[in-house]
Amino acid sequence: MPAPGELTFAAPRGAKKPPRHLADLTPAERREAVTAIGEKPFRAKQLSQHYFVRQAHRPEEWTDVPAASRERLAEALLPELMTVMRHVSCDDDATRKTLWRLHDGTLVESVLMRYPDRVTMCISSQAGCGMNCPFCATGQAGLDRNLSTAEIVHQIVEGVRALREGEVPGGPARLSNIVFMGMGEPLANYRRVVDAIRRLTDPEPDGLGLSQRGITVSTVGLLPAMLRFADEGFKCRLAVSLHAPDDELRDTLVPVNTRWKVSEVLDAAWEYARSSGRRVSIEYALIRDINDQAWRADLLGRLLKNKRAHVNLIPLNPTPGSQWTASRPEDEQQFVRVLESHGVPVTVRDTRGQEIDGACGQLAATER
Repeated sequence: MPAPGELTFAAPRGAKKPPRHLADLTPAERREAVTAIGEKPFRAKQLSQHYFVRQAHRPEEWTDVPAASRERLAEALLPELMTVMRHVSCDDDATRKTLWRLHDGTLVESVLMRYPDRVTMCISSQAGCGMNCPFCATGQAGLDRNLSTAEIVHQIVEGVRALREGEVPGGPARLSNIVFMGMGEPLANYRRVVDAIRRLTDPEPDGLGLSQRGITVSTVGLLPAMLRFADEGFKCRLAVSLHAPDDELRDTLVPVNTRWKVSEVLDAAWEYARSSGRRVSIEYALIRDINDQAWRADLLGRLLKNKRAHVNLIPLNPTPGSQWTASRPEDEQQFVRVLESHGVPVTVRDTRGQEIDGACGQLAATER
């Protein structure tokens, strides 16, 4: 049975589960796994050190592990999960998008973005998406499957390794922020996303030792999962993909709104803000002549006034053949002014990656 708030999906005929990986397991489960293949329990911590701290994935690099044990441990706990099909870069190499092929041929994407003061990685939690938002390339492609915990975590582990080794132009760097805003609806893959957050933030060597405050999890508004997430005790940021302040339009732009309305979704967001102590990010893709009218900015401002919220306006990155496109600059500026008149903090997101199929799902779609 799926957990509350977790959506089921039909797996492709003949599809195989991802292989079990170290990052799928808790530290206790790792010890049990190495013991089950005849190794000493402390080998689990050695493997965790190599994977999470050193990002050393090849058995020949594990010089503290007997040669006779390396292949057996690798096969049991560090199988190859995913391979890079290609990297594409833009913005003077400050943005690098990676297309991954998973063990079953499924394609997913992640994006590494360098800014003067930080490095952000945008990762996928599903292959495709079942939310069917009409302006989103991933949503229009449909859902292939959920990613495993390890498939989610490995995107970040590889990003950390690439930054440390200087593979990304600009010299060695540390990862600052992780955003679950790539392919998929994170809270529709609830258990694996939550487990991934724990692996990312568990202290080294059990995990990557990253800060929960540097992680943002987005949702279109899966109400039961949002309330459950508020009970996890996380200090992550929640980002609600609202895109319209009125139910009439949001029913079209975000079809799950026909089940959970704007007021219910925002109430759940305020509950998360209360439990986490974090301000909620309200994501709003500005679409020309669709949701960018001043009266909608006024309605949004009234909904958010005096709440622990920050609006992140996103100039739409149009997808090929789509009827949707970005707002005019003057409409964007007016939208900002109206929100600010209500005292609502607002930022216009820096646009990245347009010349490399930057909208989520576009790069994978070119390979289908």
